[in-house]
Amino acid sequence: MTPTIEITKLTKTYKTADMETPVLLGIDLSIEKGEFVAIMGPSGSGKSTLMHILGALDLPTSGSYHLDGLDVGKLSDDELADIRNKKIGFVFQAYNLLPRTSALENVMVPMEYAGVAEEEQKTKAKKFLELVGLGDRLFHAPNKLSGGQQQRVAIARALVMDPSIILADEPTGNIASAQAEEIMSIFQKLNKAGHTIVMITHEPDIAEHARRIIHIKDGKIEKESKDHRQRIIEEAKKDRKTLKRLHV
Repeated sequence: MTPTIEITKLTKTYKTADMETPVLLGIDLSIEKGEFVAIMGPSGSGKSTLMHILGALDLPTSGSYHLDGLDVGKLSDDELADIRNKKIGFVFQAYNLLPRTSALENVMVPMEYAGVAEEEQKTKAKKFLELVGLGDRLFHAPNKLSGGQQQRVAIARALVMDPSIILADEPTGNIASAQAEEIMSIFQKLNKAGHTIVMITHEPDIAEHARRIIHIKDGKIEKESKDHRQRIIEEAKKDRKTLKRLHV
């Protein structure tokens, strides 16, 4: 099976007139469909740059990035925009909601860009807002919602185009701890339903909700860890009886 994400020898160097700043120094990373991966690292480690490349918001200096088998580095600007709208769902720390529009209208935005009929937009937006527990807040503007509720709107918006991957950049960074746990519970339910999730976080307790944690330092993958159940599953892949016992 082709991985959802396949990165090989990926580098990124930012250049100015008189200076070069290397940020990523040869990243090899493979993420399978249905994984929940957290990316951690100190400030300046390169994790945000990596996330921008994964989201087709930036291109590597060298190396390759394949998303669902597509070589992202060879796509035109229009094709990259199409990838961002249809294959990738973004959840940002700052929510990035339109301030003067309702929750329903915010979730409709990606479908509007994709040319989906208005009635279908409304039906799907309502469905996904109900999925994240906001069926009674459809017509509330962002300033009438709590931080956790705004992030739920952002998650619904990320899901509405049925993307291959959800990219979450510090999704709990601006909300209280109780609301953060609610957001992570939503991510875990989405992952159990089959969604591939890649999340940047600096909070170890938030990262522990993922099934795999990638640690980046100085532009390289320093180490990675997996939860106990995930290790058992991988060790048991060739043992069908064990898989059956685990109900995987």
